Amino acid sequence: MFEHKNRFQTAFEDQNEGFDDFEQAIPLMSEEEERKLTESEIPDSLPILPLKNTVLFPGVVVPITVGRDRSLALVKEAYENDKTIGVVAQKDESVEDPDPQDLFQYGTVAQILKLIKMPDGSKSIVIQGKSVFHIEEFTQTDPFFKADVEPVQQNMDVSGIERDASMRSIKETASKIVNLSPNIPSEASIAINNISSPTFLLNFISSNLQVSLDEKQDLLEIKTFSERLDKVMEHLNKELQVLNLSEEIRSKVKTDIDDQQRDFYLRQQMKAIQEALGEDSEQQDIAKLRERLESKVDVPEEVIEAAEKEIQRLEMTPNSSPNYGIIHSYVEWILDLPWGEYSDDKLDLKHARKILDEDHYGLEKVKKRIIEYLAVLKLKKDMKAPILCFYGPPGVGKTSLGKSIARAMNRQFERFSLGGIHDEAEIRGHRRTYIGALPGRILRAMKKAGKGNPVMMLDEIDKVGSDFRGDPTSALLEVLDPEQNDSFTDNYLELEYDLSKVMFIATANSLDTIPAPLRDRMEIINISGYTLEEKVEIARKYLIPKQILENGLSKKQIKISKAAIEKIIDEYTRESGVRNLERQIAAVCRNVAAQIASDDIDEKSVGVNDIQEILGKQKFFSEVAERTTVPGVSTGLAWTPYGGDILFIEASVSKGSGKLHITGQLGDVMKESAMLAISYLKAHADKLNIPEDAFKYWDLHIHVPQGAVPKDGPSAGISIFSAVSSIFTQRKVKGSLAMTGEITLRGLVLPVGGIKEKVLAAKRSGIKKVVLPKKNEKDVDEIESDVLGGLEVQYIERMDPILDIVLEEKPVTDPQKRFKVSDEHKSHNGASGRTKDTSAESLVME
Repeated sequence: MFEHKNRFQTAFEDQNEGFDDFEQAIPLMSEEEERKLTESEIPDSLPILPLKNTVLFPGVVVPITVGRDRSLALVKEAYENDKTIGVVAQKDESVEDPDPQDLFQYGTVAQILKLIKMPDGSKSIVIQGKSVFHIEEFTQTDPFFKADVEPVQQNMDVSGIERDASMRSIKETASKIVNLSPNIPSEASIAINNISSPTFLLNFISSNLQVSLDEKQDLLEIKTFSERLDKVMEHLNKELQVLNLSEEIRSKVKTDIDDQQRDFYLRQQMKAIQEALGEDSEQQDIAKLRERLESKVDVPEEVIEAAEKEIQRLEMTPNSSPNYGIIHSYVEWILDLPWGEYSDDKLDLKHARKILDEDHYGLEKVKKRIIEYLAVLKLKKDMKAPILCFYGPPGVGKTSLGKSIARAMNRQFERFSLGGIHDEAEIRGHRRTYIGALPGRILRAMKKAGKGNPVMMLDEIDKVGSDFRGDPTSALLEVLDPEQNDSFTDNYLELEYDLSKVMFIATANSLDTIPAPLRDRMEIINISGYTLEEKVEIARKYLIPKQILENGLSKKQIKISKAAIEKIIDEYTRESGVRNLERQIAAVCRNVAAQIASDDIDEKSVGVNDIQEILGKQKFFSEVAERTTVPGVSTGLAWTPYGGDILFIEASVSKGSGKLHITGQLGDVMKESAMLAISYLKAHADKLNIPEDAFKYWDLHIHVPQGAVPKDGPSAGISIFSAVSSIFTQRKVKGSLAMTGEITLRGLVLPVGGIKEKVLAAKRSGIKKVVLPKKNEKDVDEIESDVLGGLEVQYIERMDPILDIVLEEKPVTDPQKRFKVSDEHKSHNGASGRTKDTSAESLVME
């Protein structure tokens, strides 16, 4: 009951005008005043104001907030005229823009007593109900509802003693409810007893009953006093029963609370006894926290204030409270983080270079960048740490390089993998409001490091995902920005933490999946794959000693020859890095260890002839010589996130109608390269001795093997052109030759990327000569001379000389004879000589 009490008080008291207290919010009218109000003349047509969750009864005053466009227009016009409106409740309060069928048919005529403009643009009105009406027909919907209405007469069928008894009964029941309910002020009982009008008393109590909107609407539509009286009494008795039951429950709860107070008192006594005995207690724990806080130096003032505030809260919180553990954990996190605590950098450049050379072979570009950073740091002490990203294929030593950098700089090393992370909270942490909340991985790593300037490696940054939980890469934008990370804010800590002294190193196999804003914040350092010579040196200096130790051997017990290492690299691994090479060396060491443990031998020198016996049959072969023994096959060079690779392009022809078939899971760019090659050949067919019938009455099929692997990019352009040229000219592609480059319709050869990786792939596959675009000559100049040893490089600028460079001089078959077709075939495929266009529209995928 009286669910609108707060609405009354707030509406009137907050405006500093109107009613001074709750009692005055009820118009204590006499029966004569009520009669004049209800019998006042009602217009035949009224503007209709829909109400979401309120039913207005005659005589009752309520405040209403008006925010919908139709309602604002209605209030504006009505307030400027006679201030009389019709108020009707909605059937479903969730409907934001109701239609006439969404409203009840009965409503209340209301008078606008006051209009209040709110700061947010909405309006609040104070209205008083006058009489009930029935809607005959809606005559207007815009700009607001308007309807023809008919007054509804409510009959007083109770009089005399019966009426007085009914009023007294209602007032007594209502007063009991007021006394039992803790949320209703006692003034309400006085106000109810002062109401003299029976009809208004029922209206007022009906308006404030805690019942559903439909039940209130039913009360409004009852036309006889006696029937409504019975219904209201029924609701009041139900409410009274509920309050009596609630009072019983409160009494029981009070007894339980008394027991808790007793337990608290006993705990306080136990605490005093523990302190007297010198045992650890809650106060001693808090004292230790405060002592740790005071011992901290170089801590920002706002951090000290936040920690002290939480410690004070901890003192006032019982240790049995769930909040005690949450607050205690938060204070400990503040104290555990290294605020202003930094390790001393060892800025000896020669020592740093020595350590980097000890741990890693090659990688000159990376080592040079680290030495430059140390040199600048030595001269400029307050330099911000760089944000580096080691980018390259797997197994080249990106992760282990981070450890070497930390050791060279005398810093702590922390690493965590970002691969598969989808939740932004993994970086920024969770709010303390969550159960089991923790800071993000960044601050957890800082706590583990214990120093404010570690080398922190963010592994696999290219494999971060995003979903409904947020985008972790967006959270990393602040972490990996030297201009922002001096004030990094974790959601759990909610305090600024300085990450500017941390040296962040990210690793990635591919840059394509890293968002551009994040990529822009990092200095990309490309770590290419290793050459054969580099792999041999890495195996001798690092991998073999490591595996000898891990397999319980000594250097005297096993020796692996250089030729055996080269055989493992050439015939049992095909990779840019050395991860699989280390696995094969481990297999060799295990085999020798098994023989020594069985007392078969005391030591073993592993040579070339022993490798197949230990590792099994050869796993990788050079397919170049086999593949290019027939016309229509060329060898291309490709780049992948895992290093360079060779790519075979196969072309074949069959009698048909000039269709083009492309297979091998090729992307749009590679398909377009094929069409460019055909268009160029058509334009130069006479010069190349290709008969015109070859394009009219023969279907061309281009296939790139390893069909399960998606492929795309323009760098296979000259490889596709060579394969197609080979099949139409019947000249084989020269063996042990590979190529890469983009082609254009005008016959130009454009530069491509990943040159070093492609050159390394060519050497691994036994290629003797590579053909590259002229503009890639600068990329080859950056490759070490020992990498190019034994490999011939030829540069081209146009497509014209390609055929003389890559194709054999003599054709296998004369193209004029090879592509000669019978008149019957020509007639069958269009005697007019028109060919089917090999454009994108006629492309057939198989």
